[in-house]
Amino acid sequence: MSTCRTGIGWDQHAFAETPPLVLCGVKIPEAPRLHGHSDGDAALHAVADALLGAAARGDLGGLFPPEDPRWRDQDSRFFVTRALAELGEAGWELVNLDVVMIVQRPRLSPYLPAMRRVLAEICGLTEEQLSLKAKSPEGLGALGRGEGIQVWAVAHVRRREGGSGETPGKDAHP
Repeated sequence: MSTCRTGIGWDQHAFAETPPLVLCGVKIPEAPRLHGHSDGDAALHAVADALLGAAARGDLGGLFPPEDPRWRDQDSRFFVTRALAELGEAGWELVNLDVVMIVQRPRLSPYLPAMRRVLAEICGLTEEQLSLKAKSPEGLGALGRGEGIQVWAVAHVRRREGGSGETPGKDAHP
């Protein structure tokens, strides 16, 4: 049985018309929000999917179907917190997290320190256990035209001391 696992998460959303943009739980008031059933925080959605992947617990849409009105305008911190709980229930703990946000505009570099602090706090990590990057698509495709944001996240986990690391079946979901 493995003592370590890796989960990969991905999400993308198109921009809506009105502000604010929310990424990693941080509001960017001058940028338009992202289309989404919840608050549209593509970064936290990708992180939640990476955590669920590492726990072999499915994906965000399976746990929180977008057609379910309970998740309308939900703060995406909730999804990450729930994914962390799934990870713990499966006997794993988060070791480190690497997140890449691909966006032409707005320029995210002024917000990265705050995003990193908030994301580390949500995930119970030190800032040294968290890598957060913003990359430009260099004008290529829909992202390069500034139509939206794409985010990739990789979560590295290890078996908790005393944890089995076994993943219960689908009945474990809410």
